[in-house]
Amino acid sequence: MQEAIRAEALIRQFGIIRAVNEVSFVVEPGEVFGMLGPNGAGKTTLVRLLNGVIEPDGGTARVLGFDPRTQGEDVRRQTGVLTETPALYERLSARDNLLFFGTLYGVPQADLPRRVDDLLERFGLADRANDRAGGYSKGMKQRLALARTLIHQPRLLFFDEPTAGLDPEAALQVTTLIQELSHRDGRTVFLCTHNLEEAQRLCDRVAVINQGRLLAVGTAEQLARGLWQGLWVDVSLLAPSDGLPERLRALPGVLDISADGLELAVQVAEEAAIPGLVAGLVAAGAPVKRVSPREHSLQEIYFKLQEEARS
Repeated sequence: MQEAIRAEALIRQFGIIRAVNEVSFVVEPGEVFGMLGPNGAGKTTLVRLLNGVIEPDGGTARVLGFDPRTQGEDVRRQTGVLTETPALYERLSARDNLLFFGTLYGVPQADLPRRVDDLLERFGLADRANDRAGGYSKGMKQRLALARTLIHQPRLLFFDEPTAGLDPEAALQVTTLIQELSHRDGRTVFLCTHNLEEAQRLCDRVAVINQGRLLAVGTAEQLARGLWQGLWVDVSLLAPSDGLPERLRALPGVLDISADGLELAVQVAEEAAIPGLVAGLVAAGAPVKRVSPREHSLQEIYFKLQEEARS
């Protein structure tokens, strides 16, 4: 299956500042791919490069099989872009906004009214379809902007800080819609954000960028394995078990143990050592209440990567 995006050593310079510095990654069809980084890290510049809005100073990119440098119009016909600023015509109604952008994107006039009605209904705007967009709340404007990005049924969606400035309820509405677009509709989503909780909830894989440089790419599990030696497993007991730490230390793959009353933390070399640890607990007759592999949050991973980049 054709890759949705392939970037190889992309460079974009603004004066003496390299906003994008030899960035390489691949986005697979149907996944939600997160580009994580602070403001000014190069995320928006990357979106503009991939949509053919600006040209790179070096490197190459393919988006849905097209070269954005020379085939920008072909790329933009099949992508939708949503930024933190809704970019709507506030004096027009929601319906007229969608009709205008649908015409701009070349949606067949025979299909356009039905498509507009479907989107207004889907995004909970049908009751206010004829109201001016300027009278909408921030959350409603962002939902209308999301409907606008879908009017031409793009295969690939770029979301650049889509929940910035929204209250928690409106932000949840937008992220829920993004999940639906990927998991229900099978669209590919490229999500730029510095909201790490949002990224952990939405993304299949992430890339971490800072000062134009890509620090790492992968799933949260893959990134954690590259940052920390081994894996910690938390073990809770119902009652004390004499000599248990010493017996567990002798097991293959066990690197370290710390005990605090009925709670043990066991460091194993890899995930494959966990069944042996459980078997060892059973063999020792330990009254086990719970065995839980410890997962590093995306926030821990992100800040660890940023810390290593600075050192």
